[in-house]
Amino acid sequence: MKDKASFDEREGVPTNVNFGVREHGMGAIMNGLALHGGVVPYGATFLIFSDYMRPAIRLAALMNLPTRYIFTHDSIGVGEDGPTHQPVEQLAALRAIPNLTVIRPGDANETREAWRAALRCEGPCALALTRQGLPTFDRATFGAAEGVHRGGYVLVDGEGTPAVILMASGSEVQLAVAARDQLASEGISARVVSMPSWELFEAQSEAYRDEVLPPSVKPRVVIEAGIRQGWERWAGDGAAYVTVDTFGASAPAKTLFEKYGLTADHAAKAARDAIAR
Repeated sequence: MKDKASFDEREGVPTNVNFGVREHGMGAIMNGLALHGGVVPYGATFLIFSDYMRPAIRLAALMNLPTRYIFTHDSIGVGEDGPTHQPVEQLAALRAIPNLTVIRPGDANETREAWRAALRCEGPCALALTRQGLPTFDRATFGAAEGVHRGGYVLVDGEGTPAVILMASGSEVQLAVAARDQLASEGISARVVSMPSWELFEAQSEAYRDEVLPPSVKPRVVIEAGIRQGWERWAGDGAAYVTVDTFGASAPAKTLFEKYGLTADHAAKAARDAIAR
């Protein structure tokens, strides 16, 4: 916590523990703090290093502990640090842990609501946050950010019944919105669904899930800067994917997003292809 003392300082009431480059130790100590009670522990590191924390995170999920993980630098948007520090499979790996809620917000308002949702979780919860700056959606035009608490919600719709649904999380939500605008200019109605948390969405009623993702609308596009694994659960058969299914590279974030096809143009093309199938 900013401006708060650490346990290795002599003055002030300590609230912080400086773990250093020691993610497994941090996760294990967080579990101990949660088991002791009286505090809600949270720890922060880069998303790529969640691999080092995995045994501790798994035990937290197994014991239903109220631990909070703040993972930043959540994609190839890390940039020049290169593939060793660029998460690709980590989101899918965290989502695979039973009883762990993962939330990847797409702008400042979603991040605020993600924090609120995390604090309400009875068990462990992980937030995946981007490094690069993101635009903040005008909620007078777009769906209310409180939709984060339901895991997925309609951010913006097209005219009439959508011909295609664009599904995204985190920093790629803006790409979905830009692709939707392109399609609208061509007379194609597209719905953008912001889907920051599979676990929270799964907890909703079937009626709500079908309202957001109408079973009758088969053409769907998934846009996320990570591997596609698991998205078929929501995208269905025949969906198009704008994802990163290989290791990254060392280059500025903008260059990498273009290299790996994470662009509005590519997403719009994927939507056209999905409709044509």
